[in-house]
Amino acid sequence: MKTFKKLAVVLFAMMLLVGCSSKTPASDDTAGDEKAFVIGGSGPTTGDYAQYGLAVQHGAEIAVAEINAAEGKELLALAFEDDKSDPEIAVNAFNALMDKNMQISLLATTSGACSAVAPMVQDEGLFGLTPSGSNPAIPTVGSNIFQMCFTDPNQGKASADYIKAAFPDAVVGVIYQNSTDYSKGVYKTFVDEAAVIGLNIAAEASFGDNAASYADQVDAMKNAGCTVVFLPIYYTEAAGILTQAGDYKPTWFGVDGMDGILSGVENFDTSLAEGVYLLTPFSATATDAKTKNFVETYEKNYGETPNQFAADSYDAVYAIYNAIKDQGLTSDMSVSDITAGLIEWFTSKSFDGITGTSVTWDVSGEVSKAPMAVVIQNGEYVLAE
Repeated sequence: MKTFKKLAVVLFAMMLLVGCSSKTPASDDTAGDEKAFVIGGSGPTTGDYAQYGLAVQHGAEIAVAEINAAEGKELLALAFEDDKSDPEIAVNAFNALMDKNMQISLLATTSGACSAVAPMVQDEGLFGLTPSGSNPAIPTVGSNIFQMCFTDPNQGKASADYIKAAFPDAVVGVIYQNSTDYSKGVYKTFVDEAAVIGLNIAAEASFGDNAASYADQVDAMKNAGCTVVFLPIYYTEAAGILTQAGDYKPTWFGVDGMDGILSGVENFDTSLAEGVYLLTPFSATATDAKTKNFVETYEKNYGETPNQFAADSYDAVYAIYNAIKDQGLTSDMSVSDITAGLIEWFTSKSFDGITGTSVTWDVSGEVSKAPMAVVIQNGEYVLAE
């Protein structure tokens, strides 16, 4: 009898613990027995390129929150790791995400880290959609890997075409970073397209990692009389070049890597960025309802205006959501079945988002959408005429 009483007390205590327990992790806190799809990704949320990783994380967070609210349950759960834009750390981040039962991957934010993670996504058989890894080699790793952002070749070619049309009398120069695949890739396609269309490049200069000064590169542009200088580089280095330039004020022209120059560089005088052009799939000043809602939510949640990295990430999650719904996928399916369903949708359907309408993907995983030019005016990105 004593044993029975002790057992009863234990059972009663266990019932109390179950009734009073805290919530389970996000991926388990769903209606009924259905668990959320776990979407994982990584990016630099600390360090020099934190503006990129935080933007990707925040854009995805907003999309997940909106989708779950619309569904009335937790359909999606986001897991995100800091990879410091370092390929080796990105590999460790991917393993950490797998430990969190990741079923769908956003790969990594920057191209170098993304290239390191892509083979792992392929090996695990996950569906991968990088919001911002723009190196064209990334999706060639496997048929399950896709890109949300337009590729480096797309940006280089489009930039040359735009400069030729908008600045027909320009003396053009190029400064690129010779230590990053991203910068070298955009630079190469820009130069190749310039040769095809007859855009004369009067000066070229490059720099490596941790450049202490950009004086030689700026002097090369100034001495050649360049009136337009193409900068296929990240915003941290771009801010250094604009600061170094001083009174030399050509028209600076960048691509998506420069997005973040207005808020991502400590102690940078953002007035130096006035008049800078860049190609991007997104403008926070666009007036359509989707963009306005996203910008308002982002500014409310994070206290700053979103850049195109945030917008591409937001669209990436929504594209995955559309595919899940259209394909009738459920989170209890095998990873291989989820991946097959997502691949089928992405290679046969189109998507309307805030970074493009009628967006499509080919079987290689490359996205088709057109970049647009914006110019910085009064501290804001404004659509260029």
